[in-house]
Amino acid sequence: MATTACFLHCSTPARTSSTPQRYAPPSKPSQLICRAQKQTAAQDEDGAAALVSRRLALTVLIGAAAVGSKVSPADAAYGESANIFGKPKTNTEFQPYSGEGFKLLIPSKWNPSREREFPGQVLRFEDNFDATSNVSVTITPTEKKSITDYGSPENFLSQVDYLLGKQAYFGKTDSEGGFDSGAVATANILETATPTIDGKQYYFVSVLTRTADGDEGGKHQLIRATVKDGKLYICKAQAGDKRWFKGAKKFVESAATSFSVA
Repeated sequence: MATTACFLHCSTPARTSSTPQRYAPPSKPSQLICRAQKQTAAQDEDGAAALVSRRLALTVLIGAAAVGSKVSPADAAYGESANIFGKPKTNTEFQPYSGEGFKLLIPSKWNPSREREFPGQVLRFEDNFDATSNVSVTITPTEKKSITDYGSPENFLSQVDYLLGKQAYFGKTDSEGGFDSGAVATANILETATPTIDGKQYYFVSVLTRTADGDEGGKHQLIRATVKDGKLYICKAQAGDKRWFKGAKKFVESAATSFSVA
């Protein structure tokens, strides 16, 4: 194997005396001199063998690292972040709560409240930014053996209508907005259901209440109730109509539908 070595050779004029003289350019231009050198065939073979050995060693190390490391795939749907560490994802939007014979999910950004609206209330959480969005649980004694002893879900709601709030004004008025004469509030049942959970019958009622002052455009109030061991358990979650369609719906529905007795 032959290699080429290059050297830059410059010739400079010799000084003949110490007296100052005018600068004279070099008599000969700079020259680039290339010299060819030869290496022995044994040296070529040794270098090639060393290069192959290094490549083989690197390949073996990479293969051993791939076999020794147990990498789980970072699966992710479009628009979702990849779970690169392989740990199960947890729902951080809600926190489980266990009370006196019941349990439910509370939105993580809701705080406990000391306000007591209803008789037998044992729990109340409300939104940090809007107290209208809240969830409460009441436990009161009852002679009923089952929630169905109250009749239909609509009949049950008429017996606990205090949960929706009472009209405070009873004077004569002709309000606009579809209210009856002398009325300043109205309630419309949007949905009812009778789910069975772990062999226990529940009632679910979704109500939209509106007032003449148009506050929040109305309130969505979700009620879930059941009877166990001579006690009536009621969970009520609500949010204003404006916030309902801005994301509060998910939190209110999840809180109400997660409620169950232990």
